[in-house]
Amino acid sequence: MDLTSRLERLYASAVYDALRARGHDNCVLPPEIRALDPRHKLAGRVHTIDGRYADGQDPDETLLAWATVLSRAPADRVLICQPNNDVVALMGELSAETLKYKGVRGYIADGGCRDVHRLLQLDFPVFARFNTPKDIVGRWTAASMGEPIEIGGVTIRSGDYVLADIDGVVIVPEALAEDVVAETEAVAATENQMRDAILSGVDPVDALNTYGKF
Repeated sequence: MDLTSRLERLYASAVYDALRARGHDNCVLPPEIRALDPRHKLAGRVHTIDGRYADGQDPDETLLAWATVLSRAPADRVLICQPNNDVVALMGELSAETLKYKGVRGYIADGGCRDVHRLLQLDFPVFARFNTPKDIVGRWTAASMGEPIEIGGVTIRSGDYVLADIDGVVIVPEALAEDVVAETEAVAATENQMRDAILSGVDPVDALNTYGKF
């Protein structure tokens, strides 16, 4: 089983615990970034997008720049966008349709999205800060793809891993990913043993002393 598939079987809080134990506490994106559909879980390697907002841009050029982003989006990656604005939507129905068709795993933005009812019907995982009808036309262009970005003080690099679920969004640096996933898998097995012990009547203090978790 590849690392993305293994990561997808875990949950964000447990992965965070493993990162914190390694001294890597600064790995959680702001809690305002949430799934449009709380049932969605999103895991995989990251590909970054960085952009800039400015009124008065040529509408055709902004649309072409966004179409270029969609064209270059790599399959089997999670796109994470730092749009550097809180005004316009950076994901909508047709864009999501395109990314899903290309095999992109999902999309996370430190900003807005639109066409939410359509996105929910599409079942394409989108995590964002807010919803708005305002689009990017004449107002926003991508500055780069694949370069490091920062969201909420967390540096994100293409090739890192992400796990996003109802608890939040955790970034796993590429260099730590294999070890962190393995450690989280081991903790999950211990938690299952502890759960079984509690449900069989073991006192919580005795269970804590035995398994070291709660």
